[in-house]
Amino acid sequence: MLYLFAGDDTKNKLGSYEKFIKSLPAGVEIFPVSRNNFDKMQIESLYSGSGLFFEKSVVLFSDIFESEENKDFLLEKLELMARSENLFVFLEGKLNKPVLEVFRKIESKKIQLNIFELAKEKKEKFDNFLIANTFANKDKLNLWIYFRQAMDKGVGMEELIGVLFWKIKDMILKKNFGKFKESELKNFAARLSYLLPEARKEGRDAETAFEQFLLEIF
Repeated sequence: MLYLFAGDDTKNKLGSYEKFIKSLPAGVEIFPVSRNNFDKMQIESLYSGSGLFFEKSVVLFSDIFESEENKDFLLEKLELMARSENLFVFLEGKLNKPVLEVFRKIESKKIQLNIFELAKEKKEKFDNFLIANTFANKDKLNLWIYFRQAMDKGVGMEELIGVLFWKIKDMILKKNFGKFKESELKNFAARLSYLLPEARKEGRDAETAFEQFLLEIF
Protein backbone atom coordinates (compact mmCIF):
# COMPACT_ATOMS: atom_id res chain seq x y z
CA MET A 1 0.00 0.00 0.00
CA LEU A 2 1.23 3.50 -0.88
CA TYR A 3 0.66 6.82 0.85
CA LEU A 4 1.84 10.11 -0.64
CA PHE A 5 1.94 13.41 1.24
CA ALA A 6 3.22 16.12 -1.11
CA GLY A 7 2.88 19.78 -2.06
CA ASP A 8 4.05 23.26 -1.12
CA ASP A 9 1.39 23.82 1.58
CA THR A 10 3.80 22.63 4.25
CA LYS A 11 1.63 23.39 7.27
CA ASN A 12 -1.40 21.35 6.19
CA LYS A 13 0.75 18.63 4.65
CA LEU A 14 2.72 18.03 7.84
CA GLY A 15 -0.44 18.18 9.93
CA SER A 16 -2.03 15.44 7.85
CA TYR A 17 1.18 13.39 7.80
CA GLU A 18 1.59 13.56 11.59
CA LYS A 19 -2.04 12.56 12.07
CA PHE A 20 -1.43 9.53 9.85
CA ILE A 21 1.72 8.54 11.76
CA LYS A 22 -0.16 8.71 15.05
CA SER A 23 -2.84 6.41 13.64
CA LEU A 24 -0.34 3.58 13.02
CA PRO A 25 -0.73 0.56 15.31
CA ALA A 26 1.50 0.54 18.38
CA GLY A 27 4.62 -1.55 17.97
CA VAL A 28 4.53 -1.60 14.18
CA GLU A 29 7.97 -1.98 12.58
CA ILE A 30 8.99 1.42 11.09
CA PHE A 31 11.86 2.07 8.69
CA PRO A 32 12.68 5.78 8.17
CA VAL A 33 14.49 6.23 4.84
CA SER A 34 16.27 9.38 3.66
CA ARG A 35 19.00 10.11 1.13
CA ASN A 36 21.62 9.28 3.76
CA ASN A 37 20.51 5.71 4.44
CA PHE A 38 18.89 4.75 1.14
CA ASP A 39 19.59 1.10 0.31
CA LYS A 40 18.06 -0.44 -2.82
CA MET A 41 18.44 -4.02 -1.58
CA GLN A 42 16.71 -3.18 1.69
CA ILE A 43 13.81 -1.50 -0.18
CA GLU A 44 13.43 -4.53 -2.45
CA SER A 45 13.33 -6.86 0.54
CA LEU A 46 10.64 -4.74 2.18
CA TYR A 47 8.20 -4.81 -0.72
CA SER A 48 8.97 -8.47 -1.43
CA GLY A 49 7.72 -9.79 1.92
CA SER A 50 7.02 -9.20 5.59
CA GLY A 51 9.64 -8.41 8.19
CA LEU A 52 11.38 -11.10 10.21
CA PHE A 53 9.59 -10.34 13.47
CA PHE A 54 6.55 -8.28 12.37
CA GLU A 55 3.66 -9.11 10.07
CA LYS A 56 3.55 -5.58 8.65
CA SER A 57 6.18 -2.87 8.27
CA VAL A 58 5.95 0.85 7.47
CA VAL A 59 8.62 2.48 5.31
CA LEU A 60 8.79 6.27 5.70
CA PHE A 61 10.50 8.06 2.81
CA SER A 62 11.38 11.71 3.44
CA ASP A 63 12.29 14.04 0.52
CA ILE A 64 13.70 11.00 -1.23
CA PHE A 65 12.93 12.32 -4.72
CA GLU A 66 15.54 15.06 -4.35
CA SER A 67 17.99 12.45 -5.64
CA GLU A 68 17.42 11.67 -9.33
CA GLU A 69 18.88 8.19 -8.96
CA ASN A 70 16.65 7.31 -6.03
CA LYS A 71 13.64 8.85 -7.72
CA ASP A 72 14.06 6.80 -10.89
CA PHE A 73 14.51 3.59 -8.90
CA LEU A 74 11.44 4.17 -6.72
CA LEU A 75 9.15 5.20 -9.56
CA GLU A 76 9.97 1.95 -11.32
CA LYS A 77 9.09 0.00 -8.15
CA LEU A 78 5.89 1.85 -7.17
CA GLU A 79 3.56 -0.81 -8.54
CA LEU A 80 5.40 -3.52 -6.60
CA MET A 81 5.22 -1.44 -3.41
CA ALA A 82 1.51 -0.86 -3.95
CA ARG A 83 0.90 -4.63 -4.06
CA SER A 84 2.92 -5.24 -0.90
CA GLU A 85 1.38 -5.96 2.49
CA ASN A 86 3.78 -3.40 3.90
CA LEU A 87 3.06 0.33 3.84
CA PHE A 88 5.26 2.75 1.87
CA VAL A 89 4.81 6.38 2.85
CA PHE A 90 6.29 9.32 0.92
CA LEU A 91 6.66 12.79 2.42
CA GLU A 92 7.74 15.15 -0.37
CA GLY A 93 7.72 18.78 -1.43
CA LYS A 94 6.02 19.92 -4.61
CA LEU A 95 6.32 17.19 -7.22
CA ASN A 96 6.24 17.83 -10.94
CA LYS A 97 3.44 16.53 -13.15
CA PRO A 98 5.28 13.49 -14.62
CA VAL A 99 6.10 12.18 -11.14
CA LEU A 100 2.53 12.69 -9.91
CA GLU A 101 1.22 10.89 -12.99
CA VAL A 102 3.18 7.77 -12.05
CA PHE A 103 1.50 7.78 -8.62
CA ARG A 104 -1.93 8.42 -10.14
CA LYS A 105 -1.63 5.39 -12.43
CA ILE A 106 -1.58 3.11 -9.40
CA GLU A 107 -4.89 1.36 -8.73
CA SER A 108 -6.87 3.63 -6.37
CA LYS A 109 -7.45 1.01 -3.67
CA LYS A 110 -3.69 0.50 -3.39
CA ILE A 111 -2.76 4.15 -2.91
CA GLN A 112 -3.81 7.20 -0.93
CA LEU A 113 -2.82 10.54 -2.47
CA ASN A 114 -2.64 13.57 -0.21
CA ILE A 115 -1.64 16.62 -2.26
CA PHE A 116 -1.48 19.98 -0.51
CA GLU A 117 -0.97 22.99 -2.79
CA LEU A 118 -0.98 26.65 -1.85
CA ALA A 119 -3.59 28.70 -3.67
CA LYS A 120 -2.14 30.53 -6.66
CA GLU A 121 -2.19 34.30 -6.47
CA LYS A 122 -4.64 35.82 -8.87
CA LYS A 123 -2.70 38.30 -10.94
CA GLU A 124 -4.43 41.30 -12.44
CA LYS A 125 -4.61 40.85 -16.20
CA PHE A 126 -2.71 43.47 -18.16
CA ASP A 127 -4.49 45.31 -20.99
CA ASN A 128 -2.09 44.89 -23.92
CA PHE A 129 -3.90 47.58 -25.89
CA LEU A 130 -2.47 50.17 -23.50
CA ILE A 131 0.84 49.57 -25.29
CA ALA A 132 -0.78 49.91 -28.72
CA ASN A 133 -2.77 53.04 -27.93
CA THR A 134 0.11 54.80 -26.16
CA PHE A 135 2.31 54.09 -29.18
CA ALA A 136 -0.31 55.61 -31.50
CA ASN A 137 -0.30 58.74 -29.34
CA LYS A 138 3.51 58.87 -29.52
CA ASP A 139 3.65 58.99 -25.72
CA LYS A 140 7.18 57.72 -25.03
CA LEU A 141 7.08 57.97 -21.22
CA ASN A 142 3.81 56.11 -20.71
CA LEU A 143 4.70 53.58 -23.40
CA TRP A 144 7.77 52.60 -21.39
CA ILE A 145 5.80 52.63 -18.10
CA TYR A 146 3.13 50.32 -19.53
CA PHE A 147 5.81 48.06 -20.95
CA ARG A 148 7.40 47.65 -17.50
CA GLN A 149 3.97 46.98 -15.96
CA ALA A 150 3.37 44.28 -18.57
CA MET A 151 6.69 42.65 -17.69
CA ASP A 152 5.86 42.73 -13.97
CA LYS A 153 2.57 40.95 -14.69
CA GLY A 154 4.29 38.25 -16.73
CA VAL A 155 2.96 39.14 -20.18
CA GLY A 156 4.82 37.25 -22.93
CA MET A 157 7.04 39.11 -25.38
CA GLU A 158 5.30 37.52 -28.40
CA GLU A 159 1.99 38.82 -27.07
CA LEU A 160 3.20 42.41 -26.69
CA ILE A 161 5.04 42.52 -29.99
CA GLY A 162 2.02 40.98 -31.70
CA VAL A 163 -0.42 43.64 -30.48
CA LEU A 164 1.97 46.47 -31.37
CA PHE A 165 2.61 45.01 -34.83
CA TRP A 166 -1.16 44.73 -35.34
CA LYS A 167 -1.65 48.37 -34.30
CA ILE A 168 1.02 49.62 -36.71
CA LYS A 169 -0.37 47.58 -39.62
CA ASP A 170 -3.88 48.82 -38.79
CA MET A 171 -2.68 52.45 -38.88
CA ILE A 172 -0.99 51.88 -42.25
CA LEU A 173 -4.00 50.13 -43.80
CA LYS A 174 -6.41 52.82 -42.61
CA LYS A 175 -3.91 55.54 -43.57
CA ASN A 176 -4.33 56.86 -40.07
CA PHE A 177 -0.69 57.74 -39.50
CA GLY A 178 -1.35 59.94 -36.48
CA LYS A 179 1.87 61.66 -35.37
CA PHE A 180 4.03 59.42 -37.58
CA LYS A 181 5.02 59.36 -41.21
CA GLU A 182 3.89 56.39 -43.28
CA SER A 183 7.52 55.48 -43.95
CA GLU A 184 8.24 55.43 -40.21
CA LEU A 185 5.38 53.03 -39.53
CA LYS A 186 6.47 50.71 -42.32
CA ASN A 187 9.99 50.72 -40.92
CA PHE A 188 8.70 49.94 -37.41
CA ALA A 189 6.57 47.06 -38.74
CA ALA A 190 9.56 45.61 -40.58
CA ARG A 191 11.80 45.84 -37.50
CA LEU A 192 9.18 44.21 -35.27
CA SER A 193 8.71 41.31 -37.67
CA TYR A 194 12.28 40.13 -37.19
CA LEU A 195 13.04 41.55 -33.73
CA LEU A 196 12.62 38.28 -31.79
CA PRO A 197 14.29 35.95 -34.34
CA GLU A 198 17.22 38.35 -34.61
CA ALA A 199 17.54 38.63 -30.82
CA ARG A 200 17.60 34.82 -30.47
CA LYS A 201 20.16 34.52 -33.27
CA GLU A 202 22.45 37.04 -31.59
CA GLY A 203 21.91 35.51 -28.15
CA ARG A 204 20.30 38.71 -26.82
CA ASP A 205 17.59 38.85 -24.18
CA ALA A 206 14.19 39.35 -25.88
CA GLU A 207 12.90 41.72 -23.20
CA THR A 208 15.97 43.95 -23.49
CA ALA A 209 15.75 43.97 -27.31
CA PHE A 210 12.09 45.02 -27.27
CA GLU A 211 12.67 47.66 -24.60
CA GLN A 212 15.51 49.11 -26.66
CA PHE A 213 13.20 49.20 -29.70
CA LEU A 214 10.55 51.13 -27.75
CA LEU A 215 13.09 53.67 -26.51
CA GLU A 216 14.56 54.22 -29.98
CA ILE A 217 11.44 54.64 -32.10
CA PHE A 218 10.59 58.18 -30.93
